[in-house]
Amino acid sequence: MQSLAMIENWPVPAAAAAVVRADGTVSGSHGPTSRRFPLASVTKPLAAYAVLVAYEEGAVELDEPAGPEGSTVRHLLSHTSGLAYDEHRVAAPPGTRRLYSNAGFEVLGDHVAKVTDIPFGEYLRQAVLEPLGMASTTLEGSPARDGVSTVDDLLAFAAELQAPRLLDPRTVLEAMTVVHPGLSGILPGYGHQKPNDWGLGFEIRDSKSPHWTGSSSSPRTFGHFGQSGTFLWVDPDAGAACVALTDRDFGPWAVEAWPRFTDAVLAELRD
Repeated sequence: MQSLAMIENWPVPAAAAAVVRADGTVSGSHGPTSRRFPLASVTKPLAAYAVLVAYEEGAVELDEPAGPEGSTVRHLLSHTSGLAYDEHRVAAPPGTRRLYSNAGFEVLGDHVAKVTDIPFGEYLRQAVLEPLGMASTTLEGSPARDGVSTVDDLLAFAAELQAPRLLDPRTVLEAMTVVHPGLSGILPGYGHQKPNDWGLGFEIRDSKSPHWTGSSSSPRTFGHFGQSGTFLWVDPDAGAACVALTDRDFGPWAVEAWPRFTDAVLAELRD
């Protein structure tokens, strides 16, 4: 895919990107796809998937109490628990605002570790990474932001999101469905969004503007980006997913470059 070569023009020391279709076929790749990059918040979808495995195994229920009083696992996954961004402090009643929360994912990881009696990083490895062959991916620290991975590994995860083997497809569909529709909130790096739609651990594009995906991305597009200059999106209407990892922190360069890149990728997929 010629569009992937656009990463050569990004103002970053190193970048790698690739596209995988819904049938698992890799349409193209560019750059050092086996290099390990810090994921920052692209860690969250991996963590969320492990929580959903725990749900299907019966270790947790989505509506069981977790986090602040009145909050549940579902609230924590969808950033509606009321916990503040990076503090274990309650800033709103559960279910009333979309407060993007690293602290919420840390509470979630602690909750799963407690009920399974397995450290969360190890649970993630056993539940998701090992079955998908993601041998270069690790989580040592916060389930909100401390993952390290490669484009090659994340392609396996992106293929799983499109054709689930580890989870019932109905569970994955629920994860990509808006939780508490209509809630507004801040999308980090992009300001106030009304609504600021999220599923269970995945951001849902809908009609958000501005946004880190493309102007031609379908409203059903879901995924995540990270402050370390990383992103993963799945566009069900395009039947494909894209992963891009860099070693430069997110900033104005990404706000400018990523949507144009995504639009070029989608245009090439259509052609």
